[in-house]
Amino acid sequence: MIATDTESSETGGKTLFPCIANDSERTKFEQFKADSNYLKEPLATELKNKSDHFTNDAVQLLKFHGSYQQDNRDNRAKGSNKDWQMMLRLRSPGGRIPAALFVALDELSDRLGNGTLRATTRQAFQMHGIRKENLKEVIGTIVKSMGSTLAACGDINRNVMAPAAPYENGAYPASRKLANEIANLLTPVAAEGSYLDLWVNGDLQYRLRSSRAVKKARKKQEEGAVFSGDKKEPLYGSTYLPRKFKCAVTVPGDNSVDLLTHDIGLVAFTKANGELKGCNIYVGGGMGRTHNNEKTFARTADPLGYVSAEHVLELVQSILALQRDYGDRKARRHSRMKYLLNDMGVKWFKEELASKYFTKTIKQIHKEPESKLEDYLGWHRQSKGIWFVGIPLLSGRLKNNFKKGLRQLVEKHQIEIRLTPNQDILLCNIGNYQKASVKKALKSLGINETNKVRTIETHAIACPALPLCGLAMTEAERTLPNVLSRINKLMLKVGIKETILIRMTGCPNGCARPYMAEMALVGSGVNQYQLWLGGTPNLQRLAKPYLQRMSIDKLEATIKPLLISWKEAGVGISFGNHIKNLGDQKVVSLLAEGEHAP
Repeated sequence: MIATDTESSETGGKTLFPCIANDSERTKFEQFKADSNYLKEPLATELKNKSDHFTNDAVQLLKFHGSYQQDNRDNRAKGSNKDWQMMLRLRSPGGRIPAALFVALDELSDRLGNGTLRATTRQAFQMHGIRKENLKEVIGTIVKSMGSTLAACGDINRNVMAPAAPYENGAYPASRKLANEIANLLTPVAAEGSYLDLWVNGDLQYRLRSSRAVKKARKKQEEGAVFSGDKKEPLYGSTYLPRKFKCAVTVPGDNSVDLLTHDIGLVAFTKANGELKGCNIYVGGGMGRTHNNEKTFARTADPLGYVSAEHVLELVQSILALQRDYGDRKARRHSRMKYLLNDMGVKWFKEELASKYFTKTIKQIHKEPESKLEDYLGWHRQSKGIWFVGIPLLSGRLKNNFKKGLRQLVEKHQIEIRLTPNQDILLCNIGNYQKASVKKALKSLGINETNKVRTIETHAIACPALPLCGLAMTEAERTLPNVLSRINKLMLKVGIKETILIRMTGCPNGCARPYMAEMALVGSGVNQYQLWLGGTPNLQRLAKPYLQRMSIDKLEATIKPLLISWKEAGVGISFGNHIKNLGDQKVVSLLAEGEHAP
């Protein structure tokens, strides 16, 4: 990976935001976290009352337990109460969903949810439509089915991503193992106790199981500057992190995880026997931003360096501890680690790590092959006699007959599911003797496994947006199929056979990582979108915003001159690179030509 288009200052004298230890200096929200008894109250109390929704304080804690309270805006009626329901998100490092867990999720979504499951862009399932009175049963059942929702949301490390492909060769097994170890390492100790107390009545048999390497690294959480000062929550402390934190692991050349968009990105190098040798480390990526606030921005990660295998986990928790202590706890919109890197620079970051948190050597970054956005669609040999098949799933939504048929297939063959960052699903561990039966079942569900043609639908993703997301300004998931169809028709009319990497969101928060796309529509009002252009097909460069408010009705007219220009440039160049080659002035001119076309 090569971080690009990121400006950072390496000059001193900037204002830092050290961890607030004095109660009188904390913001209201920081004090609220400290007073929550490790993310327990008032959530525990409100779970027992008869209200159909949680208060704001309980909602803030609910996020750390993997759930958001939502209002279905489609059902709003003047003078009536809101249609309160909960969205629940799983913790599933690398997107792994065992057969028994998927069956449980399917049953819960039908009985206590809205009948759908949704694969997210962070390789986890989301369930929607859960009523407050059913939340404990749903989460409790997930935990008892060997799943978890802990830390899927909130000011904490989120679901750790890794290539979904279950290959048993190369660096893939090591990357999956490392993702699991990081997920366990960064699981909050006291909060896990609160989680089990609330959802399974404190049954400790469901605690996460850690490897020897994780246990060894955890001991260092009570040493030096990494120690928060709180023995119950040694890494995080009682106020946890300033804001959310995201990690991803991958193998050299595979950028399925969108590596440069994370707080920490790791590229795993292995020895000939598959044992982890070491990792390239990237820091300070992030997508979230706010319209009309130039102090917020999307940013790609900086290369930090290479560290040997035995020190990887120690470095990861040291980086988190540094962000814990210096991340901005005064202004939440300036609290992600990307702002710390941008304000202070990677040189300062490395020096601060070395002086207080991590004393081992960080070497020069190792050379990597050119990255590619892998999608794993179609049939692949997993290992000798074992196969997996990748199934495209636009916007990750599982519903109706396809969801029912998939559940039957998983249950019959005990197939493990893995979710991709592109919101597709992989059916894994399929034996030679099962392959024909699985093919037949998939064909009956409308899946043609021989179709390996990549279209604009293949890599397009969207956030859920309306009607459930409270931040959404306009549509994304529900309108994406129509938008892709319109763009595809226009491309055929212009005579273009190549594809474009397209992403769509209902607000600027960046949940579908739109700012890395070749073309992105970012909601800025009802049926209005910012138009971002110029990312790359392999997700290595930030796009730029060229229009602030484009009516979705004028989409074809607006982008047609750009497509014609791309066609005239000839084959062999991606749309995003063509935009970059044109230069900002020419792009703006062509967009204006389209906007004012009759």
